Order: sequence, then structure tokens, then C-alpha cells
Amino acid sequence: MFYKETFSLIAIAITLAAFIPYIREIFRGTIRPHIFSWVIWGVTTLLIFLAQLEDNGGAGTWPIGVSASITIFIAYLAYVKRADVTITRADWLFFIVALLSLPLWYWTADPLWAVILLTAIDVAGFGPTVRKAYQFPYSESLLFFGLFMLRNVLVMLALENLTLTTLLFPAVMLILCILMMAMIAYRRRVLLA
Repeated sequence: MFYKETFSLIAIAITLAAFIPYIREIFRGTIRPHIFSWVIWGVTTLLIFLAQLEDNGGAGTWPIGVSASITIFIAYLAYVKRADVTITRADWLFFIVALLSLPLWYWTADPLWAVILLTAIDVAGFGPTVRKAYQFPYSESLLFFGLFMLRNVLVMLALENLTLTTLLFPAVMLILCILMMAMIAYRRRVLLA
């Protein structure tokens, strides 16, 4: 299935196209990633990648693996740069709940339940970033979320085994990217008014 590998390689290129400017803007101080979100996303994305591999997701899993590696690097940058130092009680709540939930995926012994739990944890990881982006909508990149929206469509097209285990994570991330873009764009318009 040559087209699956092609979609996957394009998705990897889009992943890099999204992450490289994002990382560059972190170094410039324009983008301030929330460390809690990026730690949660890095761990869950890596574990989802492994669960998708176990369910024979094939080429469609490659961009998820690349994304996991880079996401862990961004979590490291968020820590080193102390990018977002405003951590609220709600942020701590999201972070602690997500971390405490992580071991649950292991006991499921089923890739589907692992992906369901990890995707839910990943969604919880959006909490601190949503709060921060709502307050400071210019602290996140619309382009980044737009590219990841497209990337997730390509990931779904590249999957070799279409099951809930392989499709759930990219489908939920696609929806969350759309919602993040809408919220950021709305907040930017409100602040300009």
C-alpha cells in the first residue's frame, strides 16, 4: 500500500513543519509552552504510539512516534526555559490526575483500552494550555494547531489497520486542534476589540 506510506511521510513532514517553527519561537520567547501539558502529551503520545504499533497500525503510526519524540523535547524546553511560570491550582489538578491515571493503561492489557485511557489523559493535558491560551491567546500558534489538524487527517488516511485503537487518538486530536484554533482566534479578536 504505497499510498499509506506516502500519506505517512507527508504527515511526518507536516509534523516537522509544525514543530520546527514552534521550537524556534520557544527560543525567541514568543511561544510559551505550558510544561504540564507537554509532559502529559509526550508520555501519552509515546504510549499511544506503542499501542498503535501493537494493533498493527503500520505506516500511520510513524508520525505519532516522531511527534512523541519531539513533544518530549518540547517538555524539556518548557522546563529549561521556564516558559510558562504561571501554574494554577487547576493546572496542578490536571497534571496530578493525568499522571495518576497513566499506570491504568498498563493494567488494561488491551491496546484499545490503553488508547482510550491515554487519549482521555491527553485531553486532560490540554487543560493548562487552554487556560493559558484563553488568557494569553498570542502565547500559542494558530499555524501549529492548523498543521496538526492536517497531520491528523493524513495519519488516519495512512493507517493500515483501521480500528478504534488506531483511529481514536488522531481523530480526537483533530477535533481538539480545531477547537483550540477557534478559541485562540476568538480570544484574539476579543482582545483587539
